[in-house]
Amino acid sequence: MTMEILVIGLNHNTAPVEIREKLSFPGELDGKAARLLTQIPGVEEAIVFSTCNRAEVLVSTVEPEAITDRIVSTIGEIHSVDPSGFRDFLYYKKGADGVAHVFRVASSLDSMVLGEAQVLGQVKEGYKKAAKANATGPVLNRLMHRAFFTAKRVRTETGIGTAAVSMAYVAVELARKILGQLSNKSVLLIGAGEMAELAARHLSAQIDRPVVVLNRTYETACALARELCGDAVPMEQMEDSLVAADVVITSTASCEPLIKKGSLKTVMRRRRFRPIFFIDIAIPRDVEPEVNDIDGVYLYNIDDLQAVADENLGERKQEALRAEKIVAEEVAKFMQWTRSLHAAPTIVALREKLEEIRRGELQRLNGKLSALDADQRESVELITRSIINKIAHDPIMFLKNTGSSSKRSVYLATAQRMFNLNGAPLESSEEKEGPDQE
Repeated sequence: MTMEILVIGLNHNTAPVEIREKLSFPGELDGKAARLLTQIPGVEEAIVFSTCNRAEVLVSTVEPEAITDRIVSTIGEIHSVDPSGFRDFLYYKKGADGVAHVFRVASSLDSMVLGEAQVLGQVKEGYKKAAKANATGPVLNRLMHRAFFTAKRVRTETGIGTAAVSMAYVAVELARKILGQLSNKSVLLIGAGEMAELAARHLSAQIDRPVVVLNRTYETACALARELCGDAVPMEQMEDSLVAADVVITSTASCEPLIKKGSLKTVMRRRRFRPIFFIDIAIPRDVEPEVNDIDGVYLYNIDDLQAVADENLGERKQEALRAEKIVAEEVAKFMQWTRSLHAAPTIVALREKLEEIRRGELQRLNGKLSALDADQRESVELITRSIINKIAHDPIMFLKNTGSSSKRSVYLATAQRMFNLNGAPLESSEEKEGPDQE
């Protein structure tokens, strides 16, 4: 049976933010969740990817159809959510389609903002946590390293990286459209998420006032404020900070909204309903959607940023076509490797058989070789190993390249019999040959 790649997940194209936030894997849960998935019978290896725009489970298995329902149920158990509430939003990709999906995600071809550089880092982090939890093995390890190699090719061989507009930049552009000139605006950053920090950096380059940073951990707020040349304030001063802010960027790990309609009404009265612009990049969301009902409040979450991103896709789409060809090339190479796994036991047996012959012959000639000094004996070892490797090279390459052949099993069986790899006694040619033999 063939080991296959299976991807089950949802993203910004298949599910709204209110569904995605229910299935978001907290950072500390990624590795544990991956390890839990490997406990499902039939799941050999597993990785969990969780970003603001997607939640995915990636596994290697020889029976993708048989384990699909169990994986979906486990996802629901992890998040304490009934699968019936999210099953219709899921996509299922296996085999070459699953490999292509992973390569496209790593290469930022499946991102909300095409070419967004941060996605690769998030993929690497998910893989790192799964590997640390001993949830990965040879198949997913190779898959991820090929995914990273593919992403590097896409970055260096196309202009998608330079043509891309990051989510952070999109957020800033949206603020400019709503509020106009930003130079005299006050920016408040709540939380220390990577995306929000990038947006704050973009904004800080265009405003005259220092960025104000709030975080549950005051020391973290101070460290980030220093990097942004801004000011840090304790979380307890959030209401006063909201009163003073024009643009608020939120990206915390809170499970509940930090900014609610009731409390924001008080803030707006203190502001005399001066307009305030919220960019909520957190999953789950930091700002209650209902605050949009308040006069002067403009709230945008990560789904809303898609409209702005779509305005500048022309050049990036052209580069994406070139990137897709690279992905297709790399998928074909990986699938060839997975098919070659069928030949692995035969190849290993062939190498062992030839090495056994080599050692046997050296041992048989041990008396004649006893007069050699250590350097000379080492030379004999090197020469005989080289001969064996050269003899084995062509058969091994042939076996590796039979993965896509319909006669693969015939070739493997022939190699096993030709080199007597199963240890069975071979019949003589006189016994075997007859008028009906080819």
